[in-house]
Amino acid sequence: MFNDPSEAIRLFELESGMNVADLGCGAGSYSIPAAKAVRPDGVVYAVDVQKDLLSKLKNNLANEHISNIEVIWGDLEKIGGTKLRDFSADAVIVANVLFQVEDKKTFALEVKRILKTGGKLLVIDWTDSFGGLGPHSGSVFSSSQARVLFEENNFFLEREVSAGDHHYGLVFRSKKL
Repeated sequence: MFNDPSEAIRLFELESGMNVADLGCGAGSYSIPAAKAVRPDGVVYAVDVQKDLLSKLKNNLANEHISNIEVIWGDLEKIGGTKLRDFSADAVIVANVLFQVEDKKTFALEVKRILKTGGKLLVIDWTDSFGGLGPHSGSVFSSSQARVLFEENNFFLEREVSAGDHHYGLVFRSKKL
């Protein structure tokens, strides 16, 4: 199995009514199944810096008649760059993003800022470059590196989840301050 966003969202155990932030959402591979999981009262904030991908996501939402996703153009590497309020998300999704982020410390702090105390974080990323299938080998951000990054920023690892043959999946919880 390559990577199945719907299965990853199922394993993440989102519930109806949750507010979820999908950071680096791209065209919505994780946003759409998350939006379905949190219906009818939950909302997904789909944040990305690439406007063309956000346009694609908007088209996908119209085609699938999904109305509980708020599309946001934002910078994940700035405090406040997601444009979300402090402690506004019950859950955060970070899928196939860490290998691209340059300022990982600030990114982790932005996740911490928007996530409610005790909220959960799903991290999915590439385990290797696989001969060009994934990121350049020098850009791969391993599961152990992800673990250190988030544990140093007041998260604890709750569990690992299956994310396919080429990805790792980690679920963290935000600690009380």
